[in-house]
Amino acid sequence: MIDYIEGLLVEKTPTYVVIACGGVGYVMNISLNTSSKLQPGANCKLFTEHVFVREDMPRFYGFHDREERFLFRSLISVSGVGGNSAMLMLSSLSADDIQRAIAGGDVMLLKSVKGIGEKTAQRIIVDLKGKLGKSEPFAEKMAVSDNKTRNEALSALVMLGFVKAAAEKAVNQVYKAEGNVISVEYLIKQALKYL
Repeated sequence: MIDYIEGLLVEKTPTYVVIACGGVGYVMNISLNTSSKLQPGANCKLFTEHVFVREDMPRFYGFHDREERFLFRSLISVSGVGGNSAMLMLSSLSADDIQRAIAGGDVMLLKSVKGIGEKTAQRIIVDLKGKLGKSEPFAEKMAVSDNKTRNEALSALVMLGFVKAAAEKAVNQVYKAEGNVISVEYLIKQALKYL
């Protein structure tokens, strides 16, 4: 899994950028919030995430900071919220606004985003309320060794045929329930209980 890409920003649109890095041009889908912080022709660093639209069709996303990426990952873990819907949310509202809406149960604010209906907004609130600590997002608090364990377990679950978003949600539930997990094997076994 690639954590970030750093290189020259050679092309920028409101919804995607091309970053030249090591002789390769990487196309990254971005939110309007990230777009507003990038300058064409300058070096930039984007934290990355990929989502499979189909088994053979990955879509790559880039984020200006880890907080926005964490929020994206959290949003796509909710049933019915895909990469495009999450990016629309991050483009229409700030990360702070989304977190406040979830914490405060503000269905109307979430519904104001195109493509997010009332049921989806309610599901986002139910699934994520209390899980988006502002100062220290859960996924970012893990030690580096835990990140390696987590990434290996996620890769194994995806290879077993589980959707990445569902696998991430299950792994996060194991960490929430058990704290630091010692082995990849144990993490996979426990995550399977949530899938």
